[in-house]
Amino acid sequence: MGIRPEYLTEADEIPDFWISTGEEIDGLLSRIVKKGEVGVIGTSAGGRPIKAVFYGTPRQGSGTTTFSGSLGYRNVRAYLGPDYEKKVALIFAGVHGSELEGIVGLANLIAVLETGADLAGRSRPRLTEAAGRIDRLIIIPIVNVDGRARLPIRKEAYRGTDNSVHRYINCGCWQNGQPIGWPGCKEFIPLDFTKTEFPGCYPNDAGVNIQHDDFLGHPQPETRALLDLVAKERPDLTINMHTGAPPKNFYMRMHRPFMEPALTAAFDGLYRQVHNGLTLAGLQSTGDVELEATPPAPTNTSPYNLDTVLNLHCGALTALIEAPCHGFSGTNRAGQVVKHTPKDLLDAQLVTYQECLLYLAETGGRHRWAGGAQTKK
Repeated sequence: MGIRPEYLTEADEIPDFWISTGEEIDGLLSRIVKKGEVGVIGTSAGGRPIKAVFYGTPRQGSGTTTFSGSLGYRNVRAYLGPDYEKKVALIFAGVHGSELEGIVGLANLIAVLETGADLAGRSRPRLTEAAGRIDRLIIIPIVNVDGRARLPIRKEAYRGTDNSVHRYINCGCWQNGQPIGWPGCKEFIPLDFTKTEFPGCYPNDAGVNIQHDDFLGHPQPETRALLDLVAKERPDLTINMHTGAPPKNFYMRMHRPFMEPALTAAFDGLYRQVHNGLTLAGLQSTGDVELEATPPAPTNTSPYNLDTVLNLHCGALTALIEAPCHGFSGTNRAGQVVKHTPKDLLDAQLVTYQECLLYLAETGGRHRWAGGAQTKK
């Protein structure tokens, strides 16, 4: 069971800021983190530590009820506790181990928080200012450390418009050479690795794609770690970074999760903020803000998945954001082939984090987005 050797070709040039492997992330955290605090939030199915970096101070004290109870009471402050006004965000990547853009982005976000500049040495004052307005920020560069360890390369070679190698690396291949494919990979959870030539990097070492875990039954340790973390931290906002931009609009795109209807307006505001920022930065298909930043219809949601569960577990506004891939090209809205440079991909990541944090800072968080009918000023 191993990846085809011809698929292990590294990119010809790998920028210094392209930090994507587990070993590189560990080295970065050991070398650079001084203002934050590195912690282990759990252990993967394969026995690997899942590391997070914590900035700021957590909510002090606890609420008097569960999140569900606070909804029944119609006042979410009863769950958030006396520090309900604190603004708390969680950003994580690497739920699918071969989706590298978010890992690279979060490595650079950590650098910005520590030094004011990304790993390319570019100052990021607006991102620094946005993060400074958040009371508590937790970053998990790689959630699925098992899946990332399965891919022994730092950066895929670019293959034009051919995405078959990336699909193989992501979703795997059966023993008969037939690609498992997407969404076919979701038919088999857990995936029996003995039936595969290569299982892909979506699942952990137990064969489970944790984006679609057995959440209410027997969740994987990676999922349990996330659930325990958000129960403790009670974030207002969680951002789940993936690689999988629309092939015919091959730019960063946020998905509407299947979550509480009470957060519909808050999601719409977040979507507008992020895509407006990306458009103004030249990181969307067109310069038309109205086109690029209009949210999808409330009925156009992702299926029940990890983001749903995080919302219903702790009340956070959740969003999954898909980046374009460095290994192949899609097209823009006009049908023209788009090749994103590593710098483009990094800029899109950092602008996205910046706008997410600004939205939280400027709008106040869960207790203001959907606090409940009994909430008092």
